[in-house]
Amino acid sequence: MKRVRAEMGGFREILERKEAELVQVLRNRDGIAIEKSADQMDEIQYASERDLAIRNVDRESTLLREVKAALRRIHDGSFGSCIECELAVSPKRLAAVPWAKRCFECQGAADRDGQETTLVNAA
Repeated sequence: MKRVRAEMGGFREILERKEAELVQVLRNRDGIAIEKSADQMDEIQYASERDLAIRNVDRESTLLREVKAALRRIHDGSFGSCIECELAVSPKRLAAVPWAKRCFECQGAADRDGQETTLVNAA
């Protein structure tokens, strides 16, 4: 039991650090500002950079929601259990994606069905 509690504490620490990192990143939204230029090519470049910045903010916001949900699952004791089948999420999966809410099989099914995906590589 102590080992499980220690592991949860380790995941909590990882998730809290990721949450703080994402909050800091999301505070910096300089790339979203609309910049005007007399040069049409510059306008196109600015619009492209703004679109990329918006997509990044969207991705990071989604990841922040996933991280916060994982912290809530730690708090309520459901962390490490798949939200679909309620079986244990493998320790390897949690080590790679600590905010994972589904086991590998259920995540694969969710991806095939077009449901939301768990972000694997953020930042």
